[in-house]
Amino acid sequence: MNPSEPTHKRSSQLNVKEKTAILIRLNRIEGQIRGVQRQVERNEYCDHVLNQMSAIHSALNAVGKLLLENHLKTQVKSRVQQNDEAITDEMLRTLTILMK
Repeated sequence: MNPSEPTHKRSSQLNVKEKTAILIRLNRIEGQIRGVQRQVERNEYCDHVLNQMSAIHSALNAVGKLLLENHLKTQVKSRVQQNDEAITDEMLRTLTILMK
């Protein structure tokens, strides 16, 4: 563990509707990945496989945006209101992870 990170665990503050929407998207992505596996097994044309992989990438980005939006509206907003200066470094780490 990084010594500059807090030792306590934080948890997501997704409400039931947000959590359900994200889980539905992740299940759909899981199905898309299985579809790509089948395409590779059947030796399908590379452009078709790459097209599906691009769709998966976009779907994962959409989930990441939903999670980031929730994080900003709950955790970050609360910590800014508490004048928690460590939130800036945490957000920079979070954005770096998301943008990889």
